[in-house]
Amino acid sequence: MPTRIAQFSLIVPDYDPAIAFFIAIGFSLMEDTDLGDGKRWVRIGLPDAGTQILLARAVGDRQSGAVGEQGGGRVWLFLETQDFDCDLRRLQAAGAMIEGEPRDEPYGRVVVWRDPWGNRWDLIQYALSDRSGTA
Repeated sequence: MPTRIAQFSLIVPDYDPAIAFFIAIGFSLMEDTDLGDGKRWVRIGLPDAGTQILLARAVGDRQSGAVGEQGGGRVWLFLETQDFDCDLRRLQAAGAMIEGEPRDEPYGRVVVWRDPWGNRWDLIQYALSDRSGTA
């Protein structure tokens, strides 16, 4: 039986701008291996987080059309924080597009933001009573 999601792919137009953006918001570059023919194996992650993101450079029209649309226009990525205000400022400084004002929900403090390619994310600091117990 599987035990965890190790990584998932995020389609981006090019590796280096994506690496720079994610490093600016607190991710670490875990691996950047040249596979030849312009292809690279690029993994980013957060300290102590089990799941990593594999940055995949779009190749061809179909993949290029999927950049920023992997979630079909919905929030599909959730970035958990322990310091909402600090991380919101970091996102803004890195050029993330913040959608609306932060709001308090029963499960925690949240704001929707878009990365430079249009993917919609939640920045969320869970409430103490939430199942994650991490706030």
